[in-house]
Amino acid sequence: MMQFRASSPRGLGELLARELDAFGATEVREQSTSVGFCGTLETAYRACLWSRTANRVFLEIAKFQALDADAFYAGARQIDWTSHIAPGATLACDFTGQHPTLTHTHFAALKLKDAICDELRARAGYRPDIATERPSVRVHAHAHGAAITVALDLAGESLHRRGYRGEAGEAPLKENLAAGILLRSGWPQLAAAGAEFLDPMCGSGTFVIEAAMIAADMAPGLKREYFGFLGWCQHDRTLWMRLHAEADSRSRACDPPGLVIRGQDQDSAAVRNARTNAQRAGVTGLVQFAQAALTDAAPTQRAGAGAAGLLCTNPPYGVRLDDRAAARRVHRELGVILRERFLGWQAAVLSGEPQLGLELGIRAYRTHVIWNGAIECRLLRLKIDAQSINSGTRRGAGAEIDASLRASSGAQMFANRLAKNFKRLRAWAETAHVSCYRLYDADMPEYSLAIDLYQTVPDGLTWLYVQEYAAPATIDAQAARRRRGEALSVLTEVCGVPPERIRVRLRRKTPRGEQYGKLDEQSTFRVVEEGGLKFRVNFDDYLDTGLFLDHRLTRGRLRAAAAGKRFLNLFAYTGSATVYVAAARALSSTSVDLSHTYIDWAGRNLALNGLDGPKHALVRADCREWLAAARHKRERFDLVFLDPPTFSNSKRMQSVLDIRRDHAALADACAPLLAPDGLLFFSTNAQRFKLDETLRERFTVDDVSAQTLPVDFERNSKIHRCFELRPT
Repeated sequence: MMQFRASSPRGLGELLARELDAFGATEVREQSTSVGFCGTLETAYRACLWSRTANRVFLEIAKFQALDADAFYAGARQIDWTSHIAPGATLACDFTGQHPTLTHTHFAALKLKDAICDELRARAGYRPDIATERPSVRVHAHAHGAAITVALDLAGESLHRRGYRGEAGEAPLKENLAAGILLRSGWPQLAAAGAEFLDPMCGSGTFVIEAAMIAADMAPGLKREYFGFLGWCQHDRTLWMRLHAEADSRSRACDPPGLVIRGQDQDSAAVRNARTNAQRAGVTGLVQFAQAALTDAAPTQRAGAGAAGLLCTNPPYGVRLDDRAAARRVHRELGVILRERFLGWQAAVLSGEPQLGLELGIRAYRTHVIWNGAIECRLLRLKIDAQSINSGTRRGAGAEIDASLRASSGAQMFANRLAKNFKRLRAWAETAHVSCYRLYDADMPEYSLAIDLYQTVPDGLTWLYVQEYAAPATIDAQAARRRRGEALSVLTEVCGVPPERIRVRLRRKTPRGEQYGKLDEQSTFRVVEEGGLKFRVNFDDYLDTGLFLDHRLTRGRLRAAAAGKRFLNLFAYTGSATVYVAAARALSSTSVDLSHTYIDWAGRNLALNGLDGPKHALVRADCREWLAAARHKRERFDLVFLDPPTFSNSKRMQSVLDIRRDHAALADACAPLLAPDGLLFFSTNAQRFKLDETLRERFTVDDVSAQTLPVDFERNSKIHRCFELRPT
């Protein structure tokens, strides 16, 4: 079996994984913008020919470590290039990824080209010419730190180039992105049932043509003249001709009876281009194009009002149309048309600005984050029925939103601050690959809220988790309620998150001895990603979601120290630190917590990442009692994470825990369990915390609080304190 990797537009990885599985791939591993898999050459050829969502398909031929350019060159020369590049072939080289010293991708690509040419000349006496466009062989190197993967690009150029599109209009949608949206929207099933299709703003016709190709069982690569494997030494021409003939036969045999697939646009030039593109694609007999305004959009008379159908469109949102006010009008107009003429239909609307979707006045039952090039978009999936229409402007039960407050000066002042935070942090989060972060943390004292943004997978939905810090008794209760209402009233407008995905919680100071209990019994868990790992979170049942976002760097620090180590996680909570450590190939881990709920949650987090097993023990016990027993058993650990609650008096505990008072005793109880050169990592969120200075007599103490403070928590430098302790 060969090792492959296929790339896709961001947001379509799950769809690509399903496709690859259908092509016979095994060990399919979905990542953010690519899917790794194993398979035969036939699997790869089928992916190049049939995948509707892939960008490229790579055959991995070598992996090695390279700390600098010379090591990279030497590693590339170790590959037998004569088995891949024949005399007279042309070559192109690419380099991507993050490398500690190879920071210029063009320079790294040149080093790769030099290594290949020098090795071929030394080994076989020839060297290939360089061709940046449609080379015989395209070689791709990707760096993940110092780890280099060298692969052959079997596609040669992006698979979204089906070969049918000429003039694309002002804001073209790539073919594979359009196909992915149609797959997400259930078009294959609707087409099989005879549903009608309409794009009322079709531009160059990409949605319409891809819809026809899906309905006609036409392979998206059938009309392509170029693939990267055609000039490869090991290309199996007989296999490829068989697969191509099979695809051609399937397309000819499929004749969708009476299917109506239409596109319209007010621009006559766009309609002409769409018809030409359809002719190149070979679907002229399946599609209809007309010059018409959006206001003319309606089901066909054949179908009649209320017949099943899919309206799929990409309205202007600032790329093709600079006037944002006009874009809002288009969305409002589309919403009116959907509500008045398309009852019983489904709709898929790709919107580039989150707030524009609200103009439709129809509640989306599913929302997906999809990237159209560099633009983060929302795919809104709608069912045009009375329930969706009636709830389209209704506030969600979880967020007590009073829209009448939105125009107040206080609400606008808060909205301005939140918008600035959102713009800055969204850019940082994208660069840092962070999908859950703190958006606002009482930046304006009179609006005393903490707002966390979570993006769930695989649906790509965005949620806001709002915690209100209870106002002290000296603050007028009515004024506090009004400021809370002003803040909540603008969340949807600023962040583009619908009210039903906003949760509001009150975080208050409790009398000594009182704890927060369960808030609800929804038992609805969702999944988020952090650091390439997946975690279950709960927005409904508890005060905390299950993932402490301020410990993101703390978990990363533990992961960096964990390889080959024995790890102990005390007060393990939902086991997020354990998941990080297990992923770093720790020798073993033991996670201890008194809560049955948290231990079960931790186990599910490990299983979610394929990391559960006997190496990673989960223990339900009072941590202090467990420490005493472990000392008698002479348990030993190389790395200990001690992150206790600030205060606890659970009925199952033998005594009250106050971390300000008890942290030194806990650290001393951990010391006998540390192996030589072992590390105790102590963390606390206790406010006004002061480390017991007597600990410095028994430990070397390093305060790493600043190093573990994430960018999104810099506004509150006292969110937590972290220390590394080593016994002296």
